[in-house]
Amino acid sequence: MTSELQGFVRRLPKAELHLHLEGTISPETLVELSRRHNAEPLNLPQAQALYEYRDFHGFLMAFKTVTERLRTADDYELITYRMLETLAAQGVVHAEAYVAVGIVFFWDRSEFEPIFAAMEQARERAEKNFGITLYWIFDAVRHFGVEAAARVFRKAAEMKRDHPSIAGIGIGGDERKGPAELFRDAYKEARDAGLRLTVHAGEAVGPESIWAALNIGAERLGHALTAIHDQELVHLLAERQIPLEICVTSNVKTGCCPRLEEHPLRQYFDDGLMVTLNSDDPTMFGSDLVGEYMLGHTEFGFTEEHLRELASNSIEASFLPPEQKVRWLRHIEQCV
Repeated sequence: MTSELQGFVRRLPKAELHLHLEGTISPETLVELSRRHNAEPLNLPQAQALYEYRDFHGFLMAFKTVTERLRTADDYELITYRMLETLAAQGVVHAEAYVAVGIVFFWDRSEFEPIFAAMEQARERAEKNFGITLYWIFDAVRHFGVEAAARVFRKAAEMKRDHPSIAGIGIGGDERKGPAELFRDAYKEARDAGLRLTVHAGEAVGPESIWAALNIGAERLGHALTAIHDQELVHLLAERQIPLEICVTSNVKTGCCPRLEEHPLRQYFDDGLMVTLNSDDPTMFGSDLVGEYMLGHTEFGFTEEHLRELASNSIEASFLPPEQKVRWLRHIEQCV
């Protein structure tokens, strides 16, 4: 039955809405990148060791360490294409990937435009070869400060004029060092420029972080793990049908959720919240989107019909235009 269900999940058209481009780099690809740039390249065990961490702060440092090894536009072209190839093999028909523009800017590297041009080439090639579509979300690092984030958002607005694949913006990083309310004006400016708004919130901080994200206009919430501790907030999220980008394996591996059994995924679903399943940084957490759906079945009791509903949620919560949503929702209804 497990293999049959896994086949069903792979055939099920679905969207991946909380995925960090840099978090899809496998140790094998990291070795390949190291061979391009390092006088003494990493071997595979050394690369694998970079993905080891004990807590959320350790994860952030691991992410930073891996990202530092991206040097050129060709590097970004490589990881973008491989990400989409992997997603397409899992039945993902549309993805909305965070790219850490805030880190690129903070390190004051070369201009972002050549890097993005290479990413776009990979996106277009993957769409032609696999039929998968991709939108970009420019991600700022909240603990780098408001001005650094505003620079990322303005770059997104500027580049969106020529690149419709740029859908929105977000803030990630350490919630404790960058409360969402600090970014209110920057988010208003981004919204006025036609960008969609996401916020990582309630991952390592309490429900007050989620309230703050809603107050600055978040249309979608990354993680929202701690909403469960505030029933008024849960009711509001259900009433407004604000999409939640749930990342179960990520929450457990970073220690933000102490045990799998304590994760609120099933409670959110039963309470009528707009839940979507996502892999976050799959190579760093040893999972993928099919794995998250299978986890939903084995650990949270989701039936085949529930999984179909979660796939529908992912399409409805995406930033795709209505006509494309309708097309994929019909495909999901027909999936057996």
